Amino acid sequence: MIFKEQLPQEVMIKIQNNEPVFVLDVRESDEWESGHIPGATHIPLGQIARALNELKSSQETVVVCRSGNRSRMACEYLSSFGYNVVNMKGGMSDWTGKVEYGK
Repeated sequence: MIFKEQLPQEVMIKIQNNEPVFVLDVRESDEWESGHIPGATHIPLGQIARALNELKSSQETVVVCRSGNRSRMACEYLSSFGYNVVNMKGGMSDWTGKVEYGK
């Protein structure tokens, strides 16, 4: 299983440069509501199997959690099905960009 890793700063620069960035947040609902990257899609790690229908395998997907551990597990799972995924190393703990709150 091969996937890339990017730092939150690298992801933030892509977003600021209006590059097409698809962000998948795999944290639990309470974590998501306490602050997430604007425009991100929320699918908790425990429900990631259903994400297979919602994600485009060819589209680069940046996977996010609190610290990078759950997102790495999600990347391992999704990459095993051929999805083009990137683990955001350091997760939301290291995110310094804009944040949205609520559902």
